[in-house]
Amino acid sequence: MGFETSDDAGIYRLTDDIAIVTTADFITPMVNDPFVYGQIAAANAISDIYAMGGRPITCLNLVAFPAKKLAPEILHQIIAGALDKITEAGAVLAGGHSIDDDEPKFGLAVTGVVHPKKYWTNSGATDGDVLILTKAIGSGVLFNANLKKWVSASALNECLVTLSALNKTSAEILKDFEVHAVTDITGFGLAGHGFEMAKASDVRLEIYMDDIPILSEALAMYQKGMDTGVNAFNRQMVANHMLFEKNLPAWHRNIVFDPQTSGGLLVAVPENSGQNVLSALRSAGVHQAKIIGNITTRRDSIYLAFC
Repeated sequence: MGFETSDDAGIYRLTDDIAIVTTADFITPMVNDPFVYGQIAAANAISDIYAMGGRPITCLNLVAFPAKKLAPEILHQIIAGALDKITEAGAVLAGGHSIDDDEPKFGLAVTGVVHPKKYWTNSGATDGDVLILTKAIGSGVLFNANLKKWVSASALNECLVTLSALNKTSAEILKDFEVHAVTDITGFGLAGHGFEMAKASDVRLEIYMDDIPILSEALAMYQKGMDTGVNAFNRQMVANHMLFEKNLPAWHRNIVFDPQTSGGLLVAVPENSGQNVLSALRSAGVHQAKIIGNITTRRDSIYLAFC
């Protein structure tokens, strides 16, 4: 694969028919419930395998835990939550490693398999493609706002359900169609990961602000003055290569820089199959999926245009 295109995982060919997909990711807690934290951390780590078109097979726990401060039952619940998602993915938990640390951190090293000629990358988007996003965004600001108890119980629950959902169904549906490029939306936000896809493919992504699926109350939190510690970095990352063609207040624009945990897949598919892909995703239960833009030829240094 190389490192030039910032793809989601590494691929190593074993035979003419089998390659392994390898990745690792871990996160700090964003919720108090250790079981849900384990679920989200596992879904987040496994997602990189799906973004490459692979099937996860083995997982290793990556654990940092303050054993002198927190009861062992909390760690048991974190791992139980992760195992729930690992099992749902059809993979197995094969071991792992733990260290004593001041703050809990948890994730997985994941190995998957893929055909050496059928893996996906973020570098194949083509002029004329349409863009599909499979999960709503806005989790970063919701978690920060929840610390101030600004978020309703229903909005927080929607956020947690979204983040703990595997990208398995989306990946399985996409394998039935021609797919040009895929990445998953995580810490760099929609703008950052969209920029990576556009730069790797040498195209421009035109994204329709009104069509982006957004978690309930996320925009309201930005309008209220909430932010995240990552938005400014994500904005700076793409500042010289993006523009807003749609006139929006700064708080609304912030949503495209919002860092995601266990976000959805951003997919470029041929225009003539876009609606069929979307219908198949929604019929399979991926109800947040939407067509959010299209791919055009890059004519200057602008890789992203928010319309």
